[in-house]
Order: sequence, then C-alpha cells, then structure tokens
Amino acid sequence: MNIPSWVVCTFTLALAACSPIEEREVTSYELIPQPAELNYSQGQFILTPNFTVVHSPELEKEALFLKELLENMWGASVSLLSGLKPEEGCVQLLLDASLTEEEAYLLEVSQSHISISAGSDKGVFYGIQSLRQMIEPVLLLDKPDRIYLKTVTIKDAPRFKHRGMLLDCCRHFMEVDFVKRYIDLLSQYKMNVLHWHLTEDQGWRIAIDAYPKLTEVGAWRTEADSSQYGGFYSKDQIRDIVSYAQERKVMIIPEIELPGHSTAAIAAYPWLSCTGDTIPVQHEWGVFQDIYCAGQEETFEFMETVLLEVIELFPAPYIHIGGDEAPKTRWEVCTHCQQRIATVGLKDEHELQSWFIERIGKFLEKNDRQIIGWDEILDGGIPEGAIVQSWRGMQGGITAATRGHEVVMSPTSHAYFDYGVKSTNLEQVYHFDPVPTELSEKEASLVRGGECNMWTEHAPQHLVDSKMFPRILAMAEVLWTPLEVKDYSNFYERVQNHYLVLDAKGVTYGMEALPIELEGVIEEGAMIVHAEPHVSGVEVCQVIESDCVDLPAEGIKVNGEMELEFRITRSGKPYGDNVLAQVHAHRAIGLPVRLENIYSPYYTGGGEGALTDGFLGSMDFRDGHWQALQENDMAATIDLGEMKNVRSMSSRFYFYNNAWIFLPEEVSYYYSIDGVDWKLLESVAHEHPIQSEDQAIIPFATAKHEAKARYIRMKAKNIGFTPHWHDAPNEPAWLFCDEFVVLAD
Repeated sequence: MNIPSWVVCTFTLALAACSPIEEREVTSYELIPQPAELNYSQGQFILTPNFTVVHSPELEKEALFLKELLENMWGASVSLLSGLKPEEGCVQLLLDASLTEEEAYLLEVSQSHISISAGSDKGVFYGIQSLRQMIEPVLLLDKPDRIYLKTVTIKDAPRFKHRGMLLDCCRHFMEVDFVKRYIDLLSQYKMNVLHWHLTEDQGWRIAIDAYPKLTEVGAWRTEADSSQYGGFYSKDQIRDIVSYAQERKVMIIPEIELPGHSTAAIAAYPWLSCTGDTIPVQHEWGVFQDIYCAGQEETFEFMETVLLEVIELFPAPYIHIGGDEAPKTRWEVCTHCQQRIATVGLKDEHELQSWFIERIGKFLEKNDRQIIGWDEILDGGIPEGAIVQSWRGMQGGITAATRGHEVVMSPTSHAYFDYGVKSTNLEQVYHFDPVPTELSEKEASLVRGGECNMWTEHAPQHLVDSKMFPRILAMAEVLWTPLEVKDYSNFYERVQNHYLVLDAKGVTYGMEALPIELEGVIEEGAMIVHAEPHVSGVEVCQVIESDCVDLPAEGIKVNGEMELEFRITRSGKPYGDNVLAQVHAHRAIGLPVRLENIYSPYYTGGGEGALTDGFLGSMDFRDGHWQALQENDMAATIDLGEMKNVRSMSSRFYFYNNAWIFLPEEVSYYYSIDGVDWKLLESVAHEHPIQSEDQAIIPFATAKHEAKARYIRMKAKNIGFTPHWHDAPNEPAWLFCDEFVVLAD
C-alpha cells in the first residue's frame, strides 16, 4: 500500500510530541558558495530525524545519498518513497524540465515541506549539498529532536562549468582514502573537477598493463638519504575512486604529462628518450633535459597504448596532457627529431612540440577525448581543439580565447595553493576573476572556469589541508557565485561558521592570511618594529627565550640584524606556526626605490618598497619578501634625502638553479652627490659553484668605505639565460633579491 508522504510526516511529528523535545532554531543560512538568489520569508519548517524523502524515480541515487548523509549525521531513520509528487511532504527531490541549466537548482523551505527541484540529477545533488550546509552545523553541536528551519527560497546556478582542484600525487603520493576525502570536500562546496596529476619526473602513479615497469620502476625513487619513496594506484583502485567521484558529481580529469616531465617513464623504458641512456627517477624538483623523443615512432606507440588504457579507466571527455616545461636540448641534437622536423616541414623544435601535441590530440579525438594542456602548448602554434589551462598569469588564457579556444584559468597569482598566504591569502583568492577584462563578450564565453592547484613538492599528504583550506572556500565561491552577489566581508563571516564543520571532519586548515603585519621605521638611528594583528580575533605575543611576552606599545627596538619570533593564538589555540622575522636595521629603510627594470608580477616582494622594508627573505623564495625579475639586470637607486657618510652597501640574492634562479655575475655599488655624476664604490662577485644543486642565500657586500653621498645605486648583472649544461638551457634566468642594505651616518 502506498502511504502519502504527508501522512508519514504528520505521524512522525505526533510521536515526537509525546516525549521531552530538544529543539534548535536556524534563522540564517551561511552557505558557501553564496547562492545566486536567497530570499527568506516568514515562517518555519520543523525537521525531525525520522522523515521521508519523496523522489522522482530517476533520482534514486540522489535520494539514497541524502538518506545516508542524514542518517550518518543525525542517527536518523529516513524513509524513501519513489514516484509520488504530493502537495504535502517532508523532503521532495524532483526533476523539473523548466530548469534548463544542467547544474541549476531550486530549493524551497516552506512551512509544510522542503523541495529540491532541478533539470538534472546534478542540480538536485547541489541542492542537497545546500540543504546539508543548512543543518550540518546544528547537528555537529547536538542531535536535537527537532530543527526549526526558517522558510526560504534559493534559486541557484553556477557562474562557470569548470570548478576544479589539481591534486599532484606524484611529488608526494596520496593514499586512496585521502583522495576520496578530497572528492567529498570538493562536492560539498560544489566543486566539480578533480584534476589528477598522475605522471611526473618524480613518480609514475597509474598502473598500465602493457608497460608494467612504469610502476615497478617509475613509481619509486631513491631519496637523498638512500631511502625508497613512492607508490601507485592499481586499476581497481582507480575504478573505485572514479565511481566514488561520479556519485558525488565530480569529474576526474587525469593528467598524463608529455613530452616533458617524463623522466620516471624514461627511467622505466630508456628507449623512450632521445639518448636511450638509463636514468634514475628524479628525487629533486625542477625541470630536466630528458623528455620523450619526438622523432621515434616507438614513442607514439607507447603513448597511444598508455592513453587507451587511461581512457578505459576515466570516462571524462578530457585528458590533460601537460605540455609544460619541456626543454628542447635533446631534440636539438637528436638525429631522429631533426629528421622529423625536416620531414614534416617544421621550422624549429617549438613547432615540433606543437606537432607532437597535435598528433596526440588527433589520436585522442578519434577516441572521443579532448586535450587540455598548460599554456606552453601555445608555443609553436596551438593544436586544433585544445583547451588551454593558463598558469603563467592570465596572458596565455587571453591569447587562447582570442584564437577561439576554451580556457581554464589557474594563474600562480591567485590559484597556486602550494604558495604560502604571504603570497596569496584568502582575500586575494576571493577577488580573483577568471574572466580578463581584455576579452570581448564572445571571447569571455570561452572561459570554462578555473582551478586551484595543489602542487606537492613541499606538501606531503599531512600538509595538504593547511594549504587548501580555507582558501579553497574562496575559490569555490569565485567559480560558482555571480559577480554581483559576491561580497568579501559577508564571505569572511560565513567562513568563520564553517570552521566548526571543518573541525568535525578533521580538516587541519591553515591561516586566512599572515596573522600579523610587521612594519619597521627608523627612529633616532634604530629600527622600531610594530607587529599589528592582520586577522580578526588573534592575539600576538613575542617569544623571548621560550617565554611569551606582551608586545611593547612603543614597538620593538632593533639595532643591526636580529631574528624576531611571534606566537599567534586564536580562541586559545595556536594559529599557525610561530612567525619568524629576520630584521636588519639600516639607513635606507622606508626610503623609496627607483627601479630601472620592473619586477615580475609573480614575485613582487611587496611592491616598490620591498628592497628597503628591513625584513629579509627566508629560504622559501615564495615567502613574499623576495623581489625578482627575469633575464634583465636589477638596478635600484635610492635618494637618502641628505648628504650621508656611506660606510657600506650590501644585498642578499637567492640561488636555486633547479628553479632557474641564479646569482648575479657581479653586483656593483655606486654613489653620487647630485644623482647625475656617479662613482663606483665597489663591484662584488661571488664564489658559489654555479652548478651546485643546493638552495642558498648569498650576500654581496662591499668593504668598509667613507663615501660622501646623497644618492646610492645597486646594479646586479643577470647571467641572462640558463647555461648550456642546465636541464632547461637557454631559458630566461631569474634574479631574486630581498634587501638593499645601506649603512651610513
């Protein structure tokens, strides 16, 4: 016998009335991402743990998902009824053909029922996730007998169709349950793409039957301490993860890197390279010369066989093929590659890469797949039908869109979550707009959306949460919520309410921003450092010999060079690690700097005053203190404001050749009375081995002098391009400087 759902609901409420009742009232909904339209009305709906979900027959999976979700959260006993569409009901899941956008939904909480309707199962699923967010905070605090939900109508649809996260499981391997956990977190915040980075120089992570050595050899590397590190996913594990993601409306796009970032595959099968030499799986980070040989047919037989097995595992219509950071050194001297260039009629090795990717693209097209590649695939001519993922800023995406190609935006400036919050904080992510203003309306329609990228060179599994959260909440809203509805202050308040949920899920989230803002000023020859809270609700103290002391109101006096340490707490708990600041008091602090060549927008160091702020960069060149430029020399001029006796000048430069960061050939220091006629104080060179694989900070300092001057200048000579021996030769070299220190009286 079919019992109308409203009878079931009424009976449940009657039973609840017979015993003492614990009640909770929800008067506002702190949803992330913010819906397109949310309109409250007068009234309440009473939700109890034992209710019925009425669903269209096509929505059985979604009904089961809601049932399991609420039973796990509430200890509820949820009943399902299929095929009924009564006027009265508890929770209704309905398909509505009038809602034509695939992921749009309508959620209505009335006094008599809750209904979620959409034109597709995806829309209904996202409505369920909104309902989940409406009640989950209450259920985490308590398990009440009744929840009074304020009546509301939510009309919602995403701004972009591609809302993704890249997870690099190559530099550091991620366990199956961890990957599933992130699929859950993505779906909860209406993200719909997991870009799964599965092959790299440091590890091949996907089982391929035709080439077993890819995982027998390529999945394991020998670390510097001689230990073995690695892992891979079996085909059964991948099928399980893909199925899990499909149930949660998350599409997994696998990335199989080519032609570069391929030394793990070459370590397994040396004949894939131009030289045929046996090489190890890399344990260092960086870019390496050995890439797939473009001149041998065996390379394409290998790639096509691998990709067919990948296609079998991943039903998504896209395959990401990388295409980034592929040095052409081997191709330039490879007989097979040069013959290919001549035979096909190509101009150079850049066009050879384009031909390589286009050939793979055509193969994938025949197998009902479309390629996505990093913006380097624009070099030498973009393959037809390719989607471009722009990471080196927005320009790659702009170029691709103007040429009629679809685009996914993930620039380092806003979307690289392996960078610390000094580089990209919560607010910066929130103000990211994937659609550049330079695009026409037609071109803008080609922007599919964006991704936040979790590269794991410096983030093993246990650190991923602190990198991703809470910043991924901002990215979720960027990619879902209409521009006209977004408001950062409102979003920030909602984030605070979501920490309870993240705590319950065991998410070890990181900081929203650097918790304190440090400012240094010169007073009577000494540097005074003030530390002001930069995040609401935090308390700051200075650590001195393990004791935590209150900050002096007049600031901290610094003479010379010293390290300051601060402990930050929020609600009585540590808020991130202690903040360390290396400070150097000198005469030029706070003075404006005139630069001959403008710094990179990716490494500003804090802007025009970065070289004279008194705070020194750390061993993390992404810490936000380092100012950098590429290929050009660094020249900085300072007006001291009055005549001074300049005793010495110095600068610190970063060295890490794997990241194309080199020391200047020399640094020359000049002084002038009038800013017109300049005299050389001293030129300083270095003795650091240029081929060293270490990371180092090298000071360049003059000897002591007695030079009367008002104006001073530093010129650091860039080597220009990476040397011939480098794994990526003839690429523009970086200069990283963090401070122009002037001692004068």
